[in-house]
Amino acid sequence: MLKTFLSIFFLSLFPLISFAADEPSINGANTAWILTSTALVLFMTLPGLALFYGGLVKSRNVLSILMQCFAIAGIASIFWLVVGYSLAFSGDGAFVGNFSKMMFNGVTEGSVSGDIPESLFALFQMTFAVITPALIIGGFAERIKFSSVLLFTILWLAFVYAPITHWVWGGGWLQEMGLLDFAGGTVVHITAGVAALVTAIMIGPRKSFVRGNTAPHNMTMTITGAGMLWVGWFGFNGGSALAANGDAAMAMLVTHISAATGAITWMCYEWKKYGKPTALGSVTGMVAGLGTITPASGFVGPAGALVIGFLAGVVCFNATLLIKQKFKIDDSLDVFPVHGVGGMLGTFLAGIFASTQLGLFSGQGFADGIESMGAQIGVQLVGIISTFIYTAIATYLIFKVVGMITNGVRVSDDEESQGLDLVDHNERGYEI
Repeated sequence: MLKTFLSIFFLSLFPLISFAADEPSINGANTAWILTSTALVLFMTLPGLALFYGGLVKSRNVLSILMQCFAIAGIASIFWLVVGYSLAFSGDGAFVGNFSKMMFNGVTEGSVSGDIPESLFALFQMTFAVITPALIIGGFAERIKFSSVLLFTILWLAFVYAPITHWVWGGGWLQEMGLLDFAGGTVVHITAGVAALVTAIMIGPRKSFVRGNTAPHNMTMTITGAGMLWVGWFGFNGGSALAANGDAAMAMLVTHISAATGAITWMCYEWKKYGKPTALGSVTGMVAGLGTITPASGFVGPAGALVIGFLAGVVCFNATLLIKQKFKIDDSLDVFPVHGVGGMLGTFLAGIFASTQLGLFSGQGFADGIESMGAQIGVQLVGIISTFIYTAIATYLIFKVVGMITNGVRVSDDEESQGLDLVDHNERGYEI
């Protein structure tokens, strides 16, 4: 009798045990790492990018750049809460999500994404949505209305960033094709670079650009910001593994190698071409190396990262000269030649150096279901071209709409000469 009772008792527990085993659990180590990575990625915008960009403009515009970065951080965060996260990461549509997660609906203390809290995943992705439109302001710095920046940010996040995020990371068509973009070569760098190029052409050059007087006002500030970007990028790329594991460690390693190689390559190239290495060139090469390794960081090995960093320094250096000297486009802070070209280059090279058949230069392998380098490169090219075309067209239309609503996006010539610190904010970055 006792044996029969115990058998029935333990059998009755099996459904409960099975149910408990099926419940998603939170991994403490992974959660701790993504908490840290989230802070690092926000640190890239505030204060990293703000200081990096702020030092590159004239002293009369430094506060406007800091304010634009700060305001974008706030407005992008609110947008992500209200609808951005839902559009990017809900539903099973090929091109955009739905509204099921508006206002973080269903994101609770107990909800999970993989083995980390969903609230943390949403916050981590929010910091990416913050830095991407902040990068774009380098294309139209020193000559745009503050109101235009805010409106452009909202519309651009809604119609460019959120849909492309869904394409690549939210279960959309590019993810289904097998696009390799570990941390944002397409989602962040190509979109920001192309948007900066389009808006720079549409808004026209600065008066100082026409006169050939675009020297940075404070390189100390720029180098300080660049250092913060370098450190923060460990969270950007390493955190994109969404786990505290070997993938995250390798992503951090190759990120550092590419950044270092990009900086030294640009410095030496400039040294050879112009006779002196500059601090500006070195930090720009570093950012080029970082932007170029970003899509490939979870798929390539250290030797591949060395090649990627070298090519980033050479290609982005020449792209910068081409944009400004050949085409006379005032992409004020070199967003397209550094981030846009770097993002395209890195997305393409991921299709090569992900291969496991390159000896010392081998990576982690192609996407699931893709057997050859040619096939993977084909997918990478589709991702690059589609992201470029869609971003260019959408950004053009958004900028047109913003201009109609704000009665022109550009400040007057007198206001540009006076400086946006006083014109937009009635404050000065420095007391005279």
